[in-house]
Amino acid sequence: MANLSNSPITQVSQVPTHTNLQPQLLTRLFLDLRGRRFEVDRETIMNLPESVLLCLFPNGLVLSRQSIALSDGGGDDEEEEVYGVDFDPDCFQFVLTFFRSASDNFYGTATNPGLFGAQQHLFESPDFSPQTSQNPLLSKQAIIVLREELEYFSIPPKDGKAATDQNGIANDTMLDIKRRSGDYLIDKRNIFTALQRNVNKENNVAEQHLIDMLCMSGFDREDEWGFRALEPSRCCISSIALVLLKTGIIHHPNGEKQVEIDGAQMATAQKLLLFWRKPARKCWWDGLDVDLPAVDDKPGLTVKLWARRVWTLELSLV
Repeated sequence: MANLSNSPITQVSQVPTHTNLQPQLLTRLFLDLRGRRFEVDRETIMNLPESVLLCLFPNGLVLSRQSIALSDGGGDDEEEEVYGVDFDPDCFQFVLTFFRSASDNFYGTATNPGLFGAQQHLFESPDFSPQTSQNPLLSKQAIIVLREELEYFSIPPKDGKAATDQNGIANDTMLDIKRRSGDYLIDKRNIFTALQRNVNKENNVAEQHLIDMLCMSGFDREDEWGFRALEPSRCCISSIALVLLKTGIIHHPNGEKQVEIDGAQMATAQKLLLFWRKPARKCWWDGLDVDLPAVDDKPGLTVKLWARRVWTLELSLV
């Protein structure tokens, strides 16, 4: 019989193998947003809306790294790796603050028990069915995320002063009109004015339904963008609004009564689950004749202002 001890199939390598080759998950990320540094933990990043993550990391983000301790006696120290991100730092801070506040209010803190604790009895109710238990709105805080990317184009008066050269470079007069157009638009903070104007012009039933659904779910028709700012060196305005989803879960003041659920409102809220991890986008053009006010020694003038608006709607569960 052949000696199996020399068979390569049964031989066991005596060379020690490394056990630290598995990717190491990052627990914290260091971000540089246009010169402003942020240190954010992994869980916070993972809870951010998909649409915001796509803006922060358009090429994707790997939340792990290969350990550098690949030799015997090698250390596992990590150098601080900073991700450069082209995103407005004030907008990022606005989102972080809102999500942290919503999480603390729902799940509670060391000094505040939170809403989630007060509605635990709902899971013990005889009316609580297995289908109901799969409703994430009962156990997570839902946030409606609405973003707008607005690109604007100014058509100057036909007096010949504002122009571009053969290379498409705007002269000082044209640049001034663009800046003043941006200042005009940045002050138009109402969320639904432009879309309602489009509804009235086109008689678009679907757009009206969108407005009605959002206003039934947490927005108000007179709401303004929570954050709105001009992008540097671009004729573009970025805006975002965050609101808590109205789920129909009713918490009575001072716990006078047990938490109740408005079934009709909950049914409306569940329609928004269609946008959970699946951002939806809508794009439309808006054109207006705008009277730009006089500034310093520059007289007022009327320009045709075209705006291309892209809305992104998403539901986040924290």
